[in-house]
Amino acid sequence: MQARIVEKGLFSCFDSELTDESGEPVNVEISAVVWNGQRLVFGSDKAIPGAHRSPVFSMAVEGGRPLEDSLEFYTADLIKNAEKYEDFALTADGSHMVATTGFDRVASDGAHQDVYNRLLVWPCGEPESPRLVADREHQGVRSSVALRDNLEAALGAPYFKIEGLASMPDGEGGDPWLLFGIREVGTDHENFDYVARVVGVPYRVSGDDLELTGEFSVIYEFDPSKWSEVRFDVGLSSLEYDPHNDRLYFLTSFEVDDGAGGDLIGAYLWSLSVADFRAGRDPELVHAAQGGALEFANKAEGVAVLPDGRLFVVYDPDRELELEADHPHDERDRHQAPYTVLELV
Repeated sequence: MQARIVEKGLFSCFDSELTDESGEPVNVEISAVVWNGQRLVFGSDKAIPGAHRSPVFSMAVEGGRPLEDSLEFYTADLIKNAEKYEDFALTADGSHMVATTGFDRVASDGAHQDVYNRLLVWPCGEPESPRLVADREHQGVRSSVALRDNLEAALGAPYFKIEGLASMPDGEGGDPWLLFGIREVGTDHENFDYVARVVGVPYRVSGDDLELTGEFSVIYEFDPSKWSEVRFDVGLSSLEYDPHNDRLYFLTSFEVDDGAGGDLIGAYLWSLSVADFRAGRDPELVHAAQGGALEFANKAEGVAVLPDGRLFVVYDPDRELELEADHPHDERDRHQAPYTVLELV
């Protein structure tokens, strides 16, 4: 499979002069995106300060371009106060949005890190009414931290990091499946391996609640290092189900020392039919239209399927402002997020 780059651009996510409590400029770091049937919904893995702002927000789209004047922040407390969003998904019937944080940290001496462990659901178009999956309150903090036990048991390790989320039908008439894309697995945040692994669990929507109806288990994994065109050690950075083509897309990204005090960052796109996913077959590494693997010159962390079937890819460039040589802009401002629209051919 090949992908043709239709457009590269930037979109503003908040005021250009926004600063945090210490007076430092706020940098947008988009880590999640999904098409909710009407708009693109974005998530930042860093807070966006201000009572009327939030790390989750949406925009209308025209011709694949986000319309900045349509910006709406999702400010319900459960959404606004979660930390480190990593991916979004739609339920199989398209009625609800599901959002996950990274689940990569929890404190043994209190609830101050529980906000890094939230699995949220809300009706599309009604972000003021979020619900927590596996809702637990500890020291006044509500979270889904109880799900860590299920994930740890499935992965066989005490440390892990979620960076992908998707939902897909069961295929045999049973409950649909929620898929968690796992990027890191190990003993702790300093001792881990990058992976491309999927943990699945069946679920159903009851009213506006999402109920998990089975056991968590590792249902898929592949090793990107088997492909000679993958130049660096990568881990999964996003997961997306395409209901129009019954297909899954994976993003895997890298961030390695360039030997000169900086980082080399980039990502790859993979495609896999659901039939091959269920059979445990390898995905297809997507190639550029001009040949060779499609290697993004930035850390791609979110992919959404637009209504016309094209893919909308967003990036978390950390604090890097310079853009790749073939981008129409030389650099971005801190309040701007880069994106790419792809057409698969």
